[in-house]
Amino acid sequence: MKYLLVQEDEDGVEQLWGRCAGVEGLFVDPVPPPREVLTLRGCRPDGLLSEVLAEPDVSLRSLGDLCVEVWDDEKPVQWWTLVDAVVVAHQPHPDDPARHDIVLGAGVWSEESFFELPTAPRFELFAGTTTAAASAGRCSGVDGLFKARVDPAPVPMELIGCEPAEPLLAALRRPRRSERDWAYLLVLDRHGAVMASRTVGLAITGARPSVLGGTLVDITLTDGGDDRPSLAARPIWAEWYQGPPAQPNMWAPYDSQGRAAWLDLATRAWRVPAPRPDRSGGEYHLDGRFVTDVPGLHCAIAEALLGPGRYYGREWNAFKDCLGGGFGVSPPFTLTWHDSEVARRALADVVEDPEDGLSYFEDIVRLLERCGVTVVLQRAADVQPPRVRSAHGYSETPRAIDT
Repeated sequence: MKYLLVQEDEDGVEQLWGRCAGVEGLFVDPVPPPREVLTLRGCRPDGLLSEVLAEPDVSLRSLGDLCVEVWDDEKPVQWWTLVDAVVVAHQPHPDDPARHDIVLGAGVWSEESFFELPTAPRFELFAGTTTAAASAGRCSGVDGLFKARVDPAPVPMELIGCEPAEPLLAALRRPRRSERDWAYLLVLDRHGAVMASRTVGLAITGARPSVLGGTLVDITLTDGGDDRPSLAARPIWAEWYQGPPAQPNMWAPYDSQGRAAWLDLATRAWRVPAPRPDRSGGEYHLDGRFVTDVPGLHCAIAEALLGPGRYYGREWNAFKDCLGGGFGVSPPFTLTWHDSEVARRALADVVEDPEDGLSYFEDIVRLLERCGVTVVLQRAADVQPPRVRSAHGYSETPRAIDT
């Protein structure tokens, strides 16, 4: 059996609901939100948005995903993603020709339902949706952002060849359970260790004798959850299914999306605890040859400190938390970053904090040093990065990075 269905009771104790031989619908690409028209009012563009507006014909120019942070007087309080934003038209703002009113076509997505503006809002724009996204400017308002939207229909999941335990048998006898009931689907590797956990709904649409025969049951869950891995993550999961990574740089051949999926598995491998207590002191060596993006940087740092397949943060804030202790290694220690120029050059335009203007590489080095880590940066020799592997096979070999 490759999957376990468990639910935690009020005391946090896990209760087994069943074992399953297979799952259909574990890998699902999210349904894109419907396209809408929005207008950025009084926009002072920066970065990518500024570059796009400087082009002679920007109509239908794609910006990728655009993040909108809504600030009150002190801090950001709302986050919106304009999915696959496209510039439709723009014109000078009526009250200030130096600013722009920019019409965008985009899907609109947010983790929560925000419908009310702060008293004195400020809108910050970022190209991309991670904490390492680059500033794209700011604006005085976003027409069309604050309105009610219909949630997409849930995507079902099929549990194949299930051996139900008593709680699941009880649910099958009365399948119309509350939609608030959720459980964890634990994904096992070939050795029987938990390699990932996903949240699934327990509302059951149907059950029938399994295609595998015997006393097994095939069950359809109405909602397979919204944190399922994408189709592109399937080869990474297949690799982890063989067991935890045992060799360094197994993440390196993947593109940025694949490396993010690799980090996702390392993050969710919560059944493999970090060593206790934390180790301090000593020298660690970071292989920087393949650090060409933010996910690669965090894969390499975790590998340097804890070994292949381990977790030590997946973005700036999580990395800072890990440096505070509880993840196996804590400062002070020495980190020798070999071939550091690879990351310095690759991440030169990725900015975590627009206020200080440091690149993501520089910001990570500064964070390490402020936390008591001695960072030794060694320059790179000429490096030919590996061929990038994605879900669709190998793509063109990235160009070597000059030093």
